[in-house]
Amino acid sequence: MKRSYNIDVDCANCANKMEVAAKKTEGVKDAVVNFMTLKMKVEFEDGADVETVMKNVLANCKKVESDCEIFF
Repeated sequence: MKRSYNIDVDCANCANKMEVAAKKTEGVKDAVVNFMTLKMKVEFEDGADVETVMKNVLANCKKVESDCEIFF
């Protein structure tokens, strides 16, 4: 399953850090962050609880970029 989320991030480097953090989150098969459109596209592993995974993605992203936001 794939979903798209609006994000708030200040720079392209920070967006890249968010992408790396999202990809390392359990339950995420793949993630792509586009700084120009302020979007994050996430592909979830089969059977993953999307709500729980996205909360973990946000927590992991905040570890590398504390003022980022994901709107879900």
